[in-house]
Amino acid sequence: MDTISLFLLLLLAALGWFWFDSLRALEIARNMGKNICNNENLQFLDDTVANIGLVLARDKTGRRVLRRTYRFLFSETGNTRLEGQLVLLGDKVESVTMEPYQIMS
Repeated sequence: MDTISLFLLLLLAALGWFWFDSLRALEIARNMGKNICNNENLQFLDDTVANIGLVLARDKTGRRVLRRTYRFLFSETGNTRLEGQLVLLGDKVESVTMEPYQIMS
């Protein structure tokens, strides 16, 4: 096997890992967004999240991991569409921010 074939094989393996890791992170973010909305008695709109950012960062142990930022929409009454952001550091939730909303009694 020559070096070009080996390089292409390693590149293909890296792309496969990135794709599967991205799918796993997307599912984690979607479930977390849904759980946050359920806990706050909010509607999780469209049942989805959208990836809006990707950077290389270090976790608490110093390992390099991907920091992914996802956007999701929610509503407190069903008449509004408010935005929230969820940041994953590796496969752990680092932060959640949401637009201000009216708390319904």
